[in-house]
Amino acid sequence: MKILYAFQGTGNGHVARAQEIIPILKKYASVDTLISGHQSQLKADFDVNFQYRGISLLYNKTGGLSYRKTFTENKFFDAVKTIRELELEQYDLIINDYEPLTGWASRLKSLPMIELSHQASMSFPETPKPEKKDFLGELILKYYVPSKRKIGFHFENYHPQIKKPVIRHKIRNLNPDKKGYYLVYLPSFSDENIIKVLRQIPVQWKVFSKYSKVQVKIKNVEVFPVDEVQYLKYFENCDGILCNAGFEAPAEALFMDKKLFVIPIHNQYEQECNACALDAMGIPNSKILKLEEIMTWVASDQHLKVSYPDDIEEILLNEVLVL
Repeated sequence: MKILYAFQGTGNGHVARAQEIIPILKKYASVDTLISGHQSQLKADFDVNFQYRGISLLYNKTGGLSYRKTFTENKFFDAVKTIRELELEQYDLIINDYEPLTGWASRLKSLPMIELSHQASMSFPETPKPEKKDFLGELILKYYVPSKRKIGFHFENYHPQIKKPVIRHKIRNLNPDKKGYYLVYLPSFSDENIIKVLRQIPVQWKVFSKYSKVQVKIKNVEVFPVDEVQYLKYFENCDGILCNAGFEAPAEALFMDKKLFVIPIHNQYEQECNACALDAMGIPNSKILKLEEIMTWVASDQHLKVSYPDDIEEILLNEVLVL
């Protein structure tokens, strides 16, 4: 069996999930990998056979999705050309983690594909969403990767085809403790905006930034360039995590029994849906980096026990590698 595993390079969650799934697939099949997108700070620790610029969502420095940058800095005509030229007929199965080029190529050529992603969970009506629907956001979730077969990942099993998060073994192998500091990963905000707020809260903050090239400390706020090894070291012993309302980072925080506060990226509907789901679980969130709300969270005794089993190999064997 020959498989193409195609995944999105925007954000770190897709890469993190691929790091767990691809070695399992290689036990049972010949596997090629394809990545498109250009906004991930996490590097793949496996060989990538095909890499394309693709289409990425782009953000401003105040926590919001920038439609201007998204539409002016992506090369849509090049993406359409790539879709038409992709030769995928050699594969028995295409597994797609929210990657649009192979998604549309498979749709146009009627090739066997299954979408295996967090975004796939959004297509099920049982998945929590804000009362006020975002028409454009719904369209993007539906048509960014057109797929008929879907298995989604989410914080809870909202539907039989929605599975619990894939927690990477780099996280499962940690020995968590709480040493009085808080970890921050808010790549949609500038360092200046983050420091301006957090320096007013009298605890230690470890901020990982895609903008900083060197380590700096301003009062109680220490800023680090994105580095997975150092991030995991501080993640292991932090009291809590302040991050955007993506999927993998909040899921890993819940798994490690860390306090969690999320800020969905403005105009990013998927993150608004994630914040809605977390809110139903009792996890606080805010639309902006608001001093009073974060201070209240730091002073709280938040605790939420979750069960995220290591069952991805079973899911792949029973529900994915079945044509």
